[in-house]
Amino acid sequence: MNEKNLKTKLLHAPTLKTILMVEKALENMLGSVMTFAELKKALPKKVNHNTLKEIVDYLDKSNKIYIGIRGITWIYNPSPKLEKAIEKGFEH
Repeated sequence: MNEKNLKTKLLHAPTLKTILMVEKALENMLGSVMTFAELKKALPKKVNHNTLKEIVDYLDKSNKIYIGIRGITWIYNPSPKLEKAIEKGFEH
């Protein structure tokens, strides 16, 4: 990675506070799908477009969201009951 790309990447590195703010907005969305523009409007503070893209990419890679044609959907569910059901389902 050259120096210019590294500087650009660091300029748009999100903070934990910003990531948590985006996660909360997605978890609490009214519908099941939210567009990128709707997500921007739902955030309590302005977030740089490229920083928001980095956060959405991270959430997608960590399987917390699904990005489809219609928009973004929150899919993360840390429920212990769900984990148990998945484990039980794979045993048979």
